[in-house]
Amino acid sequence: MNSSSGELFPLNETLRPANLKQYLGQEHLVGEGKIIHSLIRHKRLNSIIFWGPPGTGKTTLSRILVRELHYPSRECSATIASITQIRKFLQEAQKLRELEGNPLVLFVDEIHHFNKHSQDTFLPYVERGDIILLGTTIENPAYKINRALLSRIRILELYPLKDCHLKTILERAVTFLKKQTGRSLDLPRPVVNILLNHAQGDCRRILNLVEILFHLGAGKITPDRVREIIQKNIGAYDRSGQDRYHLISAFHKSVRNSDTDAALFWLYRMLEGGEDPLFILRRMIRIASEDVGFADPQALTVTLQAREAFDFLGLPEGSIFLAQAAIYLACAPKSNSLYRTEKRMEQLAKKYRHLPVPAHLLNPSNFVDRKKGAGKGYRYAHDYPQKTTAMQTLPEGVSEKGFFEPNAMGFEKKIRERLEFWEKVKRQFSKKS
Repeated sequence: MNSSSGELFPLNETLRPANLKQYLGQEHLVGEGKIIHSLIRHKRLNSIIFWGPPGTGKTTLSRILVRELHYPSRECSATIASITQIRKFLQEAQKLRELEGNPLVLFVDEIHHFNKHSQDTFLPYVERGDIILLGTTIENPAYKINRALLSRIRILELYPLKDCHLKTILERAVTFLKKQTGRSLDLPRPVVNILLNHAQGDCRRILNLVEILFHLGAGKITPDRVREIIQKNIGAYDRSGQDRYHLISAFHKSVRNSDTDAALFWLYRMLEGGEDPLFILRRMIRIASEDVGFADPQALTVTLQAREAFDFLGLPEGSIFLAQAAIYLACAPKSNSLYRTEKRMEQLAKKYRHLPVPAHLLNPSNFVDRKKGAGKGYRYAHDYPQKTTAMQTLPEGVSEKGFFEPNAMGFEKKIRERLEFWEKVKRQFSKKS
């Protein structure tokens, strides 16, 4: 052997591309005239989050940018780095900017492992230009990256590598090992097909398998042998990445569409993949109000009871309570009146946030408020036969009415009748006054 194993492995690091010519895949980012190509050509760099599945070249692209543009840089992984270490890098960046006028490129691998509070630390340094932040994440930045930070950073999405790219990577690895060790790794076409299928667009997976096959030494590499090696391969569902958000979205939309079969399908896909049942139950509790609401108020009760029952039994027996709640929600009459009200009230609360509480609604508990007329003119509803009055309870200046608009589905029809009743009584009061 011409080289020690320590110099050859891991192959993922040894064969990592050093420039764009060696880089494979992500043509929408690195092709002629595309953003990465343009950044290198024009010698400029902005803060970027590279988002994509494992083994698609996020870290490699970050290092290529730093190498090609000759920026001073520091690198760390959020899985092991402390926020104290990050602060040291940021202080170093600030001093460098003051002395030389150049920003420091801070590369943070798997940045989603820092919570959103910790991510706040980067904000002032990114805003001042002390650092150019390059981060990688396998999770959807919309869920895992601080919103204020996102507004100052460009998100570049990477996709799983195509089979043609993986084949090239495989050939490079086999050629490299033969050149360095003199040993040939004979991979018949059926074996190559198994490796490509196992990789699922992840170059790290395929290179790790090549290493295992190489270390096994003598013996013919057969499809059965390869299948035996990868028989404990992880499932297709990645509960730490974007898969969970894709599947929970499919589940939510199936329930909303009253498709019981689809709701159960996506529910058990998640459970089979090892998803936290409480994550699913939290979404179902939201669905009970967002998509069912007063059309069937019992939906929220059923869902909360499912959560309580699951806490009591746990897995595996407790999964039946999730199925029960999912079926009930999917079959229930639907209304998004509450959801529309929620959005409307968020806007109105902002629009009228400066309006004071009417004086007659204030509690005259102290002499300052009493001098302002607190409680004067207040009418106690229970003193009236109709249990309501014509008293104004919205602030002066609020012109909008009918914030909650029920539809005619299920019990919500009864809610509409009740609202119409109270409105009729109040109109009668107004006519008398």
